[in-house]
Amino acid sequence: MKNIKDIRIGIIGTEFRENITIALEKHCIAELRKSGLAEAQIKMMRVPGALEIPLIAKKMAKQGKYDAIIVFGAIVKGKTYHFEQVANECVRGCMQVAYDFEIPVIFEVLSVYDIKDAIDRAQGTKDNRGVEGALTALSMIRANTRITTVV
Repeated sequence: MKNIKDIRIGIIGTEFRENITIALEKHCIAELRKSGLAEAQIKMMRVPGALEIPLIAKKMAKQGKYDAIIVFGAIVKGKTYHFEQVANECVRGCMQVAYDFEIPVIFEVLSVYDIKDAIDRAQGTKDNRGVEGALTALSMIRANTRITTVV
């Protein structure tokens, strides 16, 4: 794996339902710091909502500075089809960035039917998606490094 001091991670979070985003980021950053990353190795960005995440992820990936990008937000099902549109397009756009730029885009945008589920996953100690985002990013950086050195 790359030396932990050489890793750069981008984090994109939404302003919409920002309380959930902040909780996810807090747990993610704590886990990254516990793993040896310094604050200077983590670049934080804010976007208005989940639909705006893929564009900023693409711009970050295009810079070639980051080893992984982690995205956070919460989409809660309402009474309209809007939930499906936002959730589907956000994940599709993020996966497109991962494929196009060959960079892990760790998707921790919580698509839930009940806001309580998002709160539990953002603030809880069991199945915390912020922690999982950090661990998955580091794992994918290791995998990406191994496959790059083998090929």
